[in-house]
Amino acid sequence: MAAPMWLLVSRSAASAIGNTHRRIATTAACCKVQAGRYKITLKQNKPLTYEQAHPPFQIGVCKSWNSWNTSNLCDAPRASDTLYEDMFIRKFMAGTWHGIFVSEVIIKRRHNAVYVSGVVQRRLHARKLYFLVGYTEEILARFLKCIVKVEVQSVGDRRDVVFKYI
Repeated sequence: MAAPMWLLVSRSAASAIGNTHRRIATTAACCKVQAGRYKITLKQNKPLTYEQAHPPFQIGVCKSWNSWNTSNLCDAPRASDTLYEDMFIRKFMAGTWHGIFVSEVIIKRRHNAVYVSGVVQRRLHARKLYFLVGYTEEILARFLKCIVKVEVQSVGDRRDVVFKYI
């Protein structure tokens, strides 16, 4: 087995450098937090919705949570399952309603019911939209073993939900 490159340094070079294996490399601490913030473009043509326009520290002030969960209030045994259920609901909605949702999927849990809401683009016929609502409610109700209600609002164009451009 070949020796690492740092072992091949001669003793005179190692003594000139000093004890290299005991040195600690440090960098200046950067207090910039980039999570949940969007980069400003040069032409300011990137559209943001109301939810995206506000930074994460304004949750509870200007905007609300995308998932309302009350299962951990009384030491419920299902408290850890809600995260996975919410992930499944969001992925199911993204696959079933492919490209139709123009906002985030909002999940609210009230008692034994799950309410899924959001804004959709008005590009489907009403029959297909009602079929998707019923299909989604039925499949999710069977999978989650609770009542699921899908509440959608429709807009004519994606630009109708744009809050600002950055």
